[in-house]
Amino acid sequence: MNQLEGRVVVVTGAGRGIGREHALLAAAEGAHVVVNDTGAAADGSGTDDALASAVAAEITALGGSAIASTADVTTVAGAQALLDLAVGNFGAVHGLVNNAGVLRDRMFVNMSEEEWDTVIAGQLRATFAPCRVFGAHWRDRSKAGDAVAASIVNVSSTSGLLGAVGQSNYGAAKAGIAALTVILAQEIGRYGVRVNAITPVARTRMTENVPGIAEMVAVPADPNDFDVYHPGNVSPVVAHLLTADCDTTGSVFYAKGGEIKQFLGWSYGKSIVKDARWTLEELATEMKTFA
Repeated sequence: MNQLEGRVVVVTGAGRGIGREHALLAAAEGAHVVVNDTGAAADGSGTDDALASAVAAEITALGGSAIASTADVTTVAGAQALLDLAVGNFGAVHGLVNNAGVLRDRMFVNMSEEEWDTVIAGQLRATFAPCRVFGAHWRDRSKAGDAVAASIVNVSSTSGLLGAVGQSNYGAAKAGIAALTVILAQEIGRYGVRVNAITPVARTRMTENVPGIAEMVAVPADPNDFDVYHPGNVSPVVAHLLTADCDTTGSVFYAKGGEIKQFLGWSYGKSIVKDARWTLEELATEMKTFA
């Protein structure tokens, strides 16, 4: 217990599901938590200011420390307001969990521009904006001579890293988040900031109504059985990555139940080589090597 004692952690999309579990565990481990959520529906529509406040109140009732935010983190202005709230109330910020996201599934050839743009904004921009603002804050603190030991945890998905039919917009955004994670770790590690990502597999409002998936992630009939898909199973991985002593950075982890795997990025596979330009006739034969 108290692995996050005294640290200030911001969790976006923390009003429900996995984000709420991250916020609850961070608080239980001693962190001051900023619970951020606009209360939008899974498709990004609407708002509900009560969600973030309810989770913050829940944490406070359990003896923890939390405040609520309804800032829109798809914008830099919203991310700045979130940072200002954290620093203004707790004096510092040490951790950022970019959990906010939306979903609008559609077969690609039927997808509208609005469905594409909404998901790219609700996923990739909702990660970019907080990373941009918080990253600059920690860089400035480091350059001012402060000892920075900060951590960003982003949320990718197997939809982006392995593929999923009907989720080209979501998958493209999630693949982008994984790439952003790796590059950002390289760029701002010098300022004392670690950046990692997780690909959670759990029961959420985004999975409960998906045919074929809903049945798989259902609560076990026997209450004594381990609930593999409980969203809280993912949170210890996130909390560990947020600790001051964790030295992991630039990694993407798969987390399901009690199973944790490290994703390996794109890597070179088979190759064909010649010391001259290829002809199409040669390639018609040699490219079959990659089939």
